[in-house]
Amino acid sequence: MTQTPVGRRERKKAATRQAIADAALRLFLEHGYDRVSLREIADAADVSTTTLFKHFSGKEALVFDREQDNEAQLIAAVRERAAGQDIVGALRVHILDAYLPVARHPRMAEFVALVDATPALRSYAERMWTRHTDSLGAAIAEECGVDRDDLGCVALARFVLEIPGLVRGRPDPRAAVEAVFDILERGWPAAVRSTARPEPAPRPAPAPASPAAPARSAPASS
Repeated sequence: MTQTPVGRRERKKAATRQAIADAALRLFLEHGYDRVSLREIADAADVSTTTLFKHFSGKEALVFDREQDNEAQLIAAVRERAAGQDIVGALRVHILDAYLPVARHPRMAEFVALVDATPALRSYAERMWTRHTDSLGAAIAEECGVDRDDLGCVALARFVLEIPGLVRGRPDPRAAVEAVFDILERGWPAAVRSTARPEPAPRPAPAPASPAAPARSAPASS
């Protein structure tokens, strides 16, 4: 997991970065992504544009300011899991701990709407998730002792990264996350059987029809 900055210099850098990200998100939500300039964001955060670019590579990165931390934490969840804990179980704990507080944020719906309505942000998010899939899949493969492009490891990474999108809007996000991980751990058929309604008793087979009586021949005419 990423460590909290402890030195005065590190704390100051972290505070500046957070102030810039907060100012950017506030302006984006109030005015729209395309209507806000980097100069306006720097002014709102009381920094220069040079300082802004020291912390963020571009405008899109201001929206996804936790990208590097999130990726590092996902990998650490796999590599630094407790003794005896399997990979899926470790990722379950991490997603529950890391995603649920974000899902409950009062402006989460606005953030999602902003990304969905902005092509540049949607494209950036897709590239970001691809990078995260590659990194997480490689970490899982390393722990399993297989090639880094092993299909099973890449698939698991992709499924885990899709969980926030799958459970968004569900009335009980925790239960939804648990349900998805149950599928990953037990397989889809087992998970469906555990939540499905009991199947109705089979209907009795219809009785076989009685054979028809043979038709009588017409009497011969004289």
